[in-house]
Amino acid sequence: MFLIQLRHELWKLFGKKRTYMGFAMFFVAQVVILMVFRFSRASRGMGDLLENNGYDITAFLSPLTAACFTNFWLAYLLLPLYGSLVGGDLVAKEAEDGTLRMILARPVSRTRLLLLKWLAGAVFSVVLSLLLGLTGLLIGLPFFPWGGLFAFVPGELFAVFPADVGLWRYAAAHLLMSVKATTVMGLAFFFGCLPIKPAAATIMALSFIFLNFILMNIPWFADLKPWFLTYHLNLWQQMYESPIRWTRMGESLSLLLGFNATFFALGAAVFGLRDLKS
Repeated sequence: MFLIQLRHELWKLFGKKRTYMGFAMFFVAQVVILMVFRFSRASRGMGDLLENNGYDITAFLSPLTAACFTNFWLAYLLLPLYGSLVGGDLVAKEAEDGTLRMILARPVSRTRLLLLKWLAGAVFSVVLSLLLGLTGLLIGLPFFPWGGLFAFVPGELFAVFPADVGLWRYAAAHLLMSVKATTVMGLAFFFGCLPIKPAAATIMALSFIFLNFILMNIPWFADLKPWFLTYHLNLWQQMYESPIRWTRMGESLSLLLGFNATFFALGAAVFGLRDLKS
């Protein structure tokens, strides 16, 4: 019965047109960024950076590098937007439309209903993150020869990998990116359990994430970085480090698991006290 109910929630979620806004915008953004990267001086600048560090540009200017370059910025900026958009809608939209009153007239607990909706949002987050990686790679295939992976973030990351190692690191990074998307979705889900509009839940979640990001990047707060949520949300970036800091990754994963459990518990507590009849 639980799986049937989950299938019903997934059917409702993926039956909404706005659910596909994230997929469409990611695809458009990937095409635009990759075209600009390919047909402007940007690729030449990256090639110069590789050559100045003793690497062959032809070996690393590849679909993997282009997709990694493109998806870095989308993961920082657009992924939280569309994760929070869906998370804020899951409960708040049905409460606004009045359909929750009909659903809760049936013999199903509020906690069970929230768990089903949260799981549907988690499935969406995983699918969105994995498709982001897949489409980024497929779009780059016609424009670049297959080769190694070059990952670069100014002041933070400079790493090169042969094609086979780069491919599994790229795939693992997007799998971990789904943890970030799920956590952001869970935060918006919590705000959506409050008696507020769906748009307000989305804005509150984004404000919380961006405030964390701003505080984390203030130079004088550098020693406090591990205390900010966004520091741990970016654990997917660690898959491009060499060597991988497994201890830090495990710490971030465990903390994000705690954040998700806390967001859900708080949302369930608040939702359980709400009067949906008025």
